[in-house]
Amino acid sequence: MKRYFYILTYLAGIQLLGLFFLFCFRFILYLQGMHYIDDPDADVWLRSTAFVRGVWFDNVVLCYVMLLPLTGVSIAALLGYFGSCLYRVVHIWFIVSYAVLFCISAADLPYFAYFFKHLNSSIFNWVEYGSTTFGMMFTERSYYFPMLLFAGFLVIYIVLARLWLNRFRNRLEKLAGSTLGWPDRAVVLLCSIVMIGGCLFGIRGRMGYNPIRVSAAFYCHNPFLNQLGINPAFNLLRSSIDSGKKENRDIELMDERLAVDYVWQSLGIADTLRESVSLVRPVRAEESPSRKNVVLILMESMSADLLGCYGSTEGVTPFLDSLSRVSIRFDQIYSAGIHTNHGIIATLYSYPALMKRNLMKGAVIRHYSGLPTILRQNGYETLFFMTHESQYDNMNGFLRTNGFNQIYAEENYPSDRVVNSFGVADDFLFEYALPVIRKNAEQGPFFATLLTISNHPPYVVPEWFQSHHTETDRQIVEYADWSLKQFFLQASRESWYENTLFVLVGDHGKLVGDVACEMPQCYNHVPLLIHDPQADSARIIDRLGGQIDIMPTVLGLLNLDYANEGFGIDLLKVARNCIFFTADDAIGCMSKDLFYIYKPADQQELLYRMDRGKVGSRLSTDTTDIGFLRTYAFSMLQTAQRLSREEQKPVRPGI
Repeated sequence: MKRYFYILTYLAGIQLLGLFFLFCFRFILYLQGMHYIDDPDADVWLRSTAFVRGVWFDNVVLCYVMLLPLTGVSIAALLGYFGSCLYRVVHIWFIVSYAVLFCISAADLPYFAYFFKHLNSSIFNWVEYGSTTFGMMFTERSYYFPMLLFAGFLVIYIVLARLWLNRFRNRLEKLAGSTLGWPDRAVVLLCSIVMIGGCLFGIRGRMGYNPIRVSAAFYCHNPFLNQLGINPAFNLLRSSIDSGKKENRDIELMDERLAVDYVWQSLGIADTLRESVSLVRPVRAEESPSRKNVVLILMESMSADLLGCYGSTEGVTPFLDSLSRVSIRFDQIYSAGIHTNHGIIATLYSYPALMKRNLMKGAVIRHYSGLPTILRQNGYETLFFMTHESQYDNMNGFLRTNGFNQIYAEENYPSDRVVNSFGVADDFLFEYALPVIRKNAEQGPFFATLLTISNHPPYVVPEWFQSHHTETDRQIVEYADWSLKQFFLQASRESWYENTLFVLVGDHGKLVGDVACEMPQCYNHVPLLIHDPQADSARIIDRLGGQIDIMPTVLGLLNLDYANEGFGIDLLKVARNCIFFTADDAIGCMSKDLFYIYKPADQQELLYRMDRGKVGSRLSTDTTDIGFLRTYAFSMLQTAQRLSREEQKPVRPGI
C-alpha cells in the first residue's frame, strides 16, 4: 500500500511543479502587459484574481496531461507491478508533455504582444509557409527571449522532476518484494477511481451545465486582466476544436470581393470611406443628444405570431398588446437567426447570423462595435442581465469583451430561485434587475439589456400563476407577458422611468400555427416595440427590417453621432427593399412581394409569393426577381463571414 501512496505523492508533486512553471509564464506575461492596466481601481486584489483564475485554467490543462499516467500507474498498482520501467515511461511522458506546454506558453508571449490575444488555431495557417515562419522566428530579436525562456524553464523542470522521481524511486526500491493482498487491492481500486474521477473533473473544470470555457477567465472591465487568466494551451486546444466543428466551416456563396463591393454599394459607402473590408460609415445626428437611458428586453422565443397586435386571436399577450398601442410598433421585423446567440449579436451589434455558427463561442473573442460599446463611449453604464449561467454560450467573456461593464447571471441569484437548467424565472430576473438599475441610474445614463428565458423549454409555469389557458406552451407565454407587465408597473414608479427608452424584441421566434413553407416564417418574424414614456410615439412602421437594424434605429432616436460598422440601417429614416436572415441550414431573403429560400447543402432554391406579409403560393424560380434577392443575401452573408476573420486592433481599457 505504501508504494501506491508514494506514487500518488510523486504525481501530486509533478502537478504542483507544473502549476508553478505555468504561473511563472503568466507572471512574465503580466509584466509584459502592465501598461494595459491604467485603471486606478485595479488594486492588488483585482490583479491577483486573474492569477487565481489562471491557476484554475492551468490545472485543467495539467489534468489532461495527468490523466494517462494516473490511469497507467493505477492499473499497474492493481496488478502489483511497481517496476522502474513504468516510471521511466511516465517521466518521459511528463517531459515531452511539459515541453509542449512550455513551448506554447513561451510562443504566446510575443504573439500576445503583437495581437493582444492568446495563441489560437489561426497559427496553423502559417504551417504552409514554413521557411518564412522559421525565418521570421530566428531573425526577429524580440523572439530570442521567449526561446531562451522556454529552454531555461525546460532544463530546470527536467532537473527538478528527475530529483523528485529519484526520491520516490529509492523509497520504492526499499519496499521491493512486498505484495498486495486483496483488501489492499480493493483500497487501491477505490482510491484509483476517486483520483481518476477527480482528474476528469479537473479536465471539465467546474460544476454546472457547461464545462469550463474561455468565458470563465473574464471578471472585470480590463481586457488585459480578463485575458491574463487564460492558459494559452487551453485556448489553442479550444479554438482548434471550435474551428473544426461543422457549423463553423466557411460558407461559399459567392466571390468575396464581389460580395464586399455589392455590400458597399447597397449600404451607400462612398469610395473615400472604403478601407480593407470595413463597413464603417459616419452617422451625424441632426439634433443634440437626448441622454435618455435605454432598457433593451430580448424576449425569449417570442414570435410575432403570438401577439394580438400582430394578428393572434389567443389573447396570451395582453400587456404587450396594450404597450404596442402607445409605442412605435414595427410590423415586419425578422430575427437574424433562430438561436439566442444570433439575436444577441444582431440586436446589439448589427451583425447577421452565419447559418449555424455561434459567433460568441469561439476561444478567440472578436471585438464588435454596437450599442454597448457606443453608449459606453458616450458615458453610459452598461449592464446585462441573464437568467442562466454566465458561461452559457460564452456570454460572460463575449459581452465583457464587447462593451458591457456589469454582468448578472445565475451565479448572482439565490439558489432557491433557480427553477430549471436555464436558471431563474422571468419575474425574478426583473425583480432582481430593478434595484441594480436604480443604483446605476443615480450615477448617470445607463444601458441595460435583459434576456428572458421562461418561454423556452423546459417550461416552468409557477403554481401560483393563474392562466386563462390549459396548454402549457400558451400558459408560459401568458406568464412571460405578465412578468413584463410587473416589470413596467414597478419601473414606472422609478425616477429614471420617464427618461428611458424601452426596446422590446424577440430574440427569435418559435413554431406557431401552420407551416406555409420550408422556412417557417414564425421562427424569424419577431415583434419589435420601442416605447418612450415621454413621447407621443404611437405609430406603426410597416417597413421590412431586421434585428440588425435595431442598433442604428435606437442610436438615431438618441441623436448620437457614431460610426456605423454593422449591416443595419435606421428604419425610421430609410426604407429597405428586402431583408435577409438564416435558419441553421437555410438562407431567406424577403421583399415586399417575394420570399426566396436557399439551402446550401443541396443547393436547393425555392420562391414564394408574399401577400400582405404572409407567405402565399409557391412560384417558379425562373424569374429575374430572384437574382436580386439571391445576390443581396449571398453578398451580405459572404461579407459578414469575411469580416469575422479580420484581425482587429487591441482595445485599450476604458475604450
